Amino acid sequence: MLRDALLQLHRDLKSQKLRTLLTVFGLVWGTVAVTLLLAFGAGLKKQLITSAAGLGDRICIAWPGLTSIPYQGLGKGRRIRITDEDLEAVRPRVEGLKRMSSEYSDAWKMVYNLRTFPVDVSGVLPEFGEMRNLIPVPGGRFLNPLDMQHQRRVVFLGNQVAEDVFGKGTDPVGKTVLFNGSPFLVVGVLTKKQQDSSYNSRDSGLAWIPGTTFRALTGRKYLSNFVYQPASALEAEAVTDSLRAALSRRLKFDPGDKEAFGVWDTTEAFKFFEVFMLAFSLFLGIVGSLTLVVGGIGVSNIMNVVVDERTKEIGVKMALGAKSGAILRQFLVETLIVTAVGGAVGFAISIGICSAFPESLQEYVGKPEVSPVVASITVGILGVIGFLAGYFPARAASRLDPVVAMKL
Repeated sequence: MLRDALLQLHRDLKSQKLRTLLTVFGLVWGTVAVTLLLAFGAGLKKQLITSAAGLGDRICIAWPGLTSIPYQGLGKGRRIRITDEDLEAVRPRVEGLKRMSSEYSDAWKMVYNLRTFPVDVSGVLPEFGEMRNLIPVPGGRFLNPLDMQHQRRVVFLGNQVAEDVFGKGTDPVGKTVLFNGSPFLVVGVLTKKQQDSSYNSRDSGLAWIPGTTFRALTGRKYLSNFVYQPASALEAEAVTDSLRAALSRRLKFDPGDKEAFGVWDTTEAFKFFEVFMLAFSLFLGIVGSLTLVVGGIGVSNIMNVVVDERTKEIGVKMALGAKSGAILRQFLVETLIVTAVGGAVGFAISIGICSAFPESLQEYVGKPEVSPVVASITVGILGVIGFLAGYFPARAASRLDPVVAMKL
């Protein structure tokens, strides 16, 4: 059956080259449209999520503020001050809380080789690095529990700070710098990352030291803000409510007072991206599918013409004993072969375009890629369109009266 279909397709190609080529071109164009639209959609989704993750891995950032609601005889306008001890006291009471770190921030002067650089420095806990996706360049590390325990004077530098101070291509790990006159050992440098948002400054231009060291050097007791991570993005709201309630009892403010305890829930951005990209990908898939449907209609029309041209041939085959099912399968297989050829060429072109996509644009729209998911969806659409485009002409051919067909 397949051999006969291939031979017949070859004969059709020779006799009707332009018609067959235009049919295949329609399928190629449709396949390229579907594949590229889905590939660019997948690349954009990955880029948006990567950029959002530059701020942190589904984290919440909280700031103490001023009360706006009187509470238990205490007036509004009272400043809420939070300490490390407060966070440690409420941590066990908050179900679903995975990680949490205080953050003390200030602008310091960094000196190296008699040159001075202004740098924003934050005192944090070791788990801060995991929450904020602060990945060190190989050969270095982030802060660890021993740094905290012994109040070590060690620093983890943002990649831009390291480049500005030590020069491009120089490894700062193991070198000593001065922060506000105190010597600090550089233990790690941030791996360059994409970051579209921040709550202080871009991570590339910051430096981090142990929170205990920061407090010891500055005498600071109250933190600037703190960062926490729910065990699941779905639990973010419940964790925030529980944390707010626990702190309100300890610090005496109304748990419903949003001004006393402000929160930026970055998991909301991830939820938005998921919904937006689902709708966007669906839209792109529909647009591409419609383009492929147009190609499928072209194939169906061509196959109807082929059936008309080969009516006598069909009548002879049926008169010699060919069953209607065999006739149907023959034309259906021919259609699927044409569809497969157009799809294969379209895939090859799509992969070539994705591979040649300029790196300069990938930072903004991501890198399009023909992933297994994209390929599976395109193949599925191609298969359905190919089957439907061939089935109805093939069914018409299989229902011809052999006597009438031989007279035409």
